[in-house]
Amino acid sequence: MTLSRRNLLAATAVTSMVGATAMTGEAAAAHEANGADGAHESGLTSPGESADATGDGRPRTRTGFDRLSADGYALLSGRRVGVVTNPTGVTPGVRHIVDVMHADERVDLAAVFGPEHGFRGTAQAGGSEGSHEDPATGLPVHDTYGKSGRALADIFTRSGVDTVVFDIQDVGARFYTYIWTLYDCMVAAVLAGKRLVVLDRPNPVTGRAATGPVLDRAQASGVGREPIALAHGMTVAELALLFNAEFVPRAAGRPAELETVLMKGWRRPDFFDATGLPWVPPSPNMPTTDTALVYAGTCLFEGTNLSEGRGTTRPFELLGADGIDRRWSAAASELAADLGLPGVRFREAYFAPAFSKFQGKTVGGVQLHVHDRTSFDPVRTGIALLITAKQVWSGFAWRPDHWIDKLTGTPRVRTMIDAGAGVDEVVAAWQDDLARFRRLRREFLRYR
Repeated sequence: MTLSRRNLLAATAVTSMVGATAMTGEAAAAHEANGADGAHESGLTSPGESADATGDGRPRTRTGFDRLSADGYALLSGRRVGVVTNPTGVTPGVRHIVDVMHADERVDLAAVFGPEHGFRGTAQAGGSEGSHEDPATGLPVHDTYGKSGRALADIFTRSGVDTVVFDIQDVGARFYTYIWTLYDCMVAAVLAGKRLVVLDRPNPVTGRAATGPVLDRAQASGVGREPIALAHGMTVAELALLFNAEFVPRAAGRPAELETVLMKGWRRPDFFDATGLPWVPPSPNMPTTDTALVYAGTCLFEGTNLSEGRGTTRPFELLGADGIDRRWSAAASELAADLGLPGVRFREAYFAPAFSKFQGKTVGGVQLHVHDRTSFDPVRTGIALLITAKQVWSGFAWRPDHWIDKLTGTPRVRTMIDAGAGVDEVVAAWQDDLARFRRLRREFLRYR
């Protein structure tokens, strides 16, 4: 990698655009304005990894870590490093990056920071592993779940690191908490005077478009701190650039000292299976890329008294409750036909969750079958399912804490559905905000 030129993203934020691919006109213009160097195109393989290809003969996508290690960790030279990661931080050969760096004398790796579910991934939703010594490496693991602002900055300070590296696989939805772990780390890095390096990974459901409602700051929470679209259509490095320009200065007083290591070989229309990379579940209830495909729409059922399929082998693809029968799948299928809701079919389904809502009880509902993922719109589909569930099941209820408002980012979805609005009316209500976010988003896109 060529690291000779670094330029300010905003104010004092330093961003190294390592390994950029060809981009859209808007992204290319922004990239050139930042004066970013390209990376050497050949021999970019991690130590011990093969330069294999995907099933269609395309070269495998090179992640940010692939490119960092291929350059001999030059970006981390002379730095005392801490890593924010989880089980998804792996090489193509499924070795964890912490294990790889710990064994490499070129990296002074001093600490690991564990997010929700923990560094090694042993905790369920809403849990963490606590602070401990990692038995595999002997490194101190600091529990950062639920920490932000000064509390997280103090953890960074006590760890003794000067550079924090972030490498976690995202799934493309605003309420998936790891992107807010990234945001919190950026704010904390400013407060603690630390440098932050973000290693990029693919958006598994593509980076084609942003869809869904944009967060109203009045609904800010751990599942959405700042106003981005529900399905943002960005990678973590692109989000880091957007956060640093738009949100971090507001929270911390100035941008973070940020550097991003981009992928090579990933394209915006690529689903995860086009990358040739191994899928590691980012959390216990995200077992497959099929789960990620529907998640932005069906996770909305966390805001209701229906099961979102947790405790089954198909979380977020199975939805249901005690008292629901075949009428829901019939109503959803009819509405999909009337609306021209593409890419998905609904099957009558019965299941007994092993944990979470309706644990051990057989309930009825639907299973989503996505047959055309390029035309499938998970958010619009999720709204259609909420509306039809409310129509056919008299027991339907929102969670009493109005968690649905945190998930959608606005109370309008809930109030409009309660008032009898149709799918297209609900979707139309967020289009102005979405159009503004899409214009903002363009500036930070770094892939074609």
